Amino acid sequence: MKKLKLIVMIDVYLLLEMKMKIKQEGKEEVISAWYMDDSKEDQRLPHHKNPEEFISLDKLSELGILSWRLDADNYENDENLKKIREARGYSYVDICDVCPEKLPNYELKIKNFFEEHLHTDEEIRYCLEGSGYFDVRDQNDQWIRVAVKKGGMIVLPAGMYHRFTLDTDNYIKAMRLFVGEPVWTPYNRPHDHLPARKEYLDALSKKQAVEAN
Repeated sequence: MKKLKLIVMIDVYLLLEMKMKIKQEGKEEVISAWYMDDSKEDQRLPHHKNPEEFISLDKLSELGILSWRLDADNYENDENLKKIREARGYSYVDICDVCPEKLPNYELKIKNFFEEHLHTDEEIRYCLEGSGYFDVRDQNDQWIRVAVKKGGMIVLPAGMYHRFTLDTDNYIKAMRLFVGEPVWTPYNRPHDHLPARKEYLDALSKKQAVEAN
């Protein structure tokens, strides 16, 4: 059942937007992505390649990443957010501030966030204020940097290797969502033996096979 759910998830975001009639004009203004360089400089820098190599949100959806642009100034009463939560079963929600002044054990947690890892459930984040970078691996194990600003909401699929860092503004206020009771356990790479990882890779390969025919 989980495998079927994951395969369907990779193509589901367009269907959700049509079904829920969520207007998505300007989504690229709050969510953008590009391939990263190999520099060891400050992780908070953009780390563009030279020349820069941007990728589309459609490419992200092919990797199983869902994304929306929502009204962050009205998140408590936003009907679009309510529709997404109902459609995807996001019953749990909390809000956290990630910055040196508000996050206990800030340096340690930022270090842990930037360790490459996966989860056995989706990672759902909605940026209410500030900005940050979610780095994800593509099907060729290359790093893609996903920049999320105020109003951007993304869902990383279970089994996808990723990491998170703030940008040079050093602040994000993010809503975290979850199906049922939250489980935040990170599995640092390598954890390729986990069922969630195998199911994610299987879903990607099946999608590529369908597109090739």
